[in-house]
Amino acid sequence: MTSELLEAFETVYADLVALRAPGGHWEGELSSSALSTAVAISALGHAGLAGDPNNENDRKLISAGLEWLAANQNEDGGFGDSIRSKSNLSTTILCLCAWRLTKNESKYPEHVGKCLDWVKNRAGSSPAEWAQSVRDYYGTDRTFSVPILTTCALAGLVSWQEVPRLPHELSVLPQSWYRFVSLPVVSYALPALISMGICIHRNRSSVNPWSGVRSLAIRPALRVLARLQPHNGGFLEATPLTAFVALSLAGAGERSHAVVAKGLAFLRASARADGSWPIDTHLATWVTSLAVKALDDAGKLEDLPGSEQLARYLLDQQHQVRHPFTGAEPGGWAWSPLPGGVPDADDTPGALLALKALGATRTVGKGKWDWLEKGIEWLGGLQNRDGGMPTFCRGWGKLPFDRSGTDLTAHAMRAVAPYMEGASGLASHGLEKVKLEIRLLVEGGLEYLAGQQRPDGSWLPLWFGHQDAEGDINPVFGTSRVLLAYRDLGLGELMEAKKGVAYLFMAQNEDGSWGGAQGIKGQVEETALALTALMDLTSANQPKELEKLRRGLGWLCRAIRDQRHRIASPIGFYFARLWYFESLYPIIFSVSALGRALRHPGLNHRIY
Repeated sequence: MTSELLEAFETVYADLVALRAPGGHWEGELSSSALSTAVAISALGHAGLAGDPNNENDRKLISAGLEWLAANQNEDGGFGDSIRSKSNLSTTILCLCAWRLTKNESKYPEHVGKCLDWVKNRAGSSPAEWAQSVRDYYGTDRTFSVPILTTCALAGLVSWQEVPRLPHELSVLPQSWYRFVSLPVVSYALPALISMGICIHRNRSSVNPWSGVRSLAIRPALRVLARLQPHNGGFLEATPLTAFVALSLAGAGERSHAVVAKGLAFLRASARADGSWPIDTHLATWVTSLAVKALDDAGKLEDLPGSEQLARYLLDQQHQVRHPFTGAEPGGWAWSPLPGGVPDADDTPGALLALKALGATRTVGKGKWDWLEKGIEWLGGLQNRDGGMPTFCRGWGKLPFDRSGTDLTAHAMRAVAPYMEGASGLASHGLEKVKLEIRLLVEGGLEYLAGQQRPDGSWLPLWFGHQDAEGDINPVFGTSRVLLAYRDLGLGELMEAKKGVAYLFMAQNEDGSWGGAQGIKGQVEETALALTALMDLTSANQPKELEKLRRGLGWLCRAIRDQRHRIASPIGFYFARLWYFESLYPIIFSVSALGRALRHPGLNHRIY
């Protein structure tokens, strides 16, 4: 065992333990977002101050937000989603809207000018060209293009004729019908569909005979919107979505509506001390599940005080009733225990894996269900016909986050792997009732993953990317997550797994690191995750591969020595491909990789 490897592990382990919240779980810290900040202050200006000009609190929040934007403008004049992101059209144009909607263009002439020049250089000189560029980027998915263009129209940057309509009238249909009406937005975006559909309808002239129906549907649609809003006002705990809803309703003449008041209250409560807003409140459930599993991988979970408290924290978050937002059945977990969280197919497997690692008992208490059985049932009910797992809703369509994803599918397979017949005896777990769901999740998942594997052996994830890779893809991240499923199922000898392993070794940089794809500069997150996936799929009779793993461990140890694990990279995709970074990702992934390396007989005696 090298002292360098042990020292690096002890560093990240100490960091992870020190970052626990007072309740014993983890909350992490999401990156501040220029996009979130821009739409938040736009909403506070157009929906807040416009209705209450004497609201000094809103005025201060807007002023602090504008100062933060000015301080975090990229050198090229544009804005990225996070402070470590490259400039992009969506965020940059929304920052232009923020200056205009808050009536502060004259206070920041240099910043506005640089921002405007960036947009013109990338999207053309005319507003019509800007609108076309936004529509082209998002294609048929209007989940994000319409909110951007609606904000631009409210700011007077584009005409209302450039903003595609959204059928808010469809929201009044029974939720079970949504899959049949081909909604142009993904399942989680119903608040946007309603608020922006109404805003566009009231601002864009039409002689369409359907216009009367749309007018009649406004009040019923607003009642649906009110039912979807959680009691803290934040739709999905998301600053952008909540701000877009408040902004649109104000632009539709509904500034006094209760949905607006609750949404603005959420925005005020979500502002950070430095004047910025994150994309979401936090990912506490998600990062807690990841942290628990990483400590389990490292053999350190038994050393962690408060395991029972952690198990209770996760058990208490299993949704007990049908969710009003997506109609999800009881039994799943969301990314956060906060009111805006929605159960999904990544956080549910994460919670199931963490609870197994924590040794949680099968029942929650008198009158409560078996959380394990209910969680597996929930995953089985979500599985798509192609064998893969969508994020929120089965059968909604082919738009992002409604279609199956390789990372989600692999995570679900890992969650049920311990309960496969032959693993440790299904009957001994008392899970005969969900035996079929387990088999279908694994068999269907394997078929789906085989069909999604690219010719080079890699898989692409749905929820992660890399801004330096062509098309913003991250095959290293996706392949690593999929290989963890093959590993946990004991299927490392399958051809698909072998091809995935070969891809990761091919994508390794000469210095031992991994980036998002072959030839991309290494980062802590991808390097740690690739090492974790490869360790148990590389045998002792593969000396060349073991040497590559040692070189990767050496790079990771040096990165930790240089404190690079404390500088997270923007690899995460939030809704609608909105970039973020999470402070805990590089720490958690490193704990898992280094902890497993210390327990691996072929790796811990020498690294490079």
